[in-house]
Amino acid sequence: MLLNKTVVLVGMMGSGKSAVGKALATALNVSFLDSDHEISVAANRSISEIFKRDGDAFFRIVESQIIKRLLHGSPCVLSTGGGAFMSTENRALIAELGISVFLKADLQLLWERVRHKSSRPLLKTSNPKATLTKIFEDRKTQYDQAELTITSSASCSIAQTTQNVLDALAQRSDVLNTVGVQI
Repeated sequence: MLLNKTVVLVGMMGSGKSAVGKALATALNVSFLDSDHEISVAANRSISEIFKRDGDAFFRIVESQIIKRLLHGSPCVLSTGGGAFMSTENRALIAELGISVFLKADLQLLWERVRHKSSRPLLKTSNPKATLTKIFEDRKTQYDQAELTITSSASCSIAQTTQNVLDALAQRSDVLNTVGVQI
């Protein structure tokens, strides 16, 4: 299989973007990149430190710059932070240079996956579940603008979710070509 453009995984924290992204990159024999990791490397600080020191607005500016740089690179699988797809600029850039894949998970699954993690700066509130619920509700409309939507559920393994993404991408000749595959 030959990847023609970057596959950009979008969705809420805990939806499986990193786990599915790594498996997808392995299956496609391309690099896996994580925009939050790239931001952290560029800033020489953790995401939490950036939020604490510089705030959300600064983080979002740097996030857009990093996503733009990564989209101009070789086709890969790119996992984005949960808020990256909220930016009109990011959505337009992803639509132009890549393909957006929304990993859709229900709120209860997301909560189960993130509630014990201390690395989620947006959830460092007095009521993290209420905060997650508000973020979830606020972001639905933008996530629904992704080109592809794949359900991420508790009953679906990483391998199966990855296969579901591959199956959806295989329907898009502008994204994925099968080279020398005989059936």
